[in-house]
Amino acid sequence: MSKHDLQARPIYHHLRESIEAHLSIVVAAMAVSHFIETQTGWSIKKFVRTARRYRTVKIKAGTQTLTAADPLPEDLRAVLIKIRADGAH
Repeated sequence: MSKHDLQARPIYHHLRESIEAHLSIVVAAMAVSHFIETQTGWSIKKFVRTARRYRTVKIKAGTQTLTAADPLPEDLRAVLIKIRADGAH
């Protein structure tokens, strides 16, 4: 994983609390990225690019709720199942 993969940009925090909060978020994001890469064998870039194309939309019409979703390709479905199975505690 490189700085480019994280799309890192300069930050301008001046208060210690803001700096610590930002670093906590960065470390958490790196941990999640590392977990996904380790469990799936995919780069985080590939995972994000593949998964971001798929959405589920819920529309409320009166008392009914309609749900629309594109079917996931088999490789993405298998990766998501692996993440869920390996990450469940």
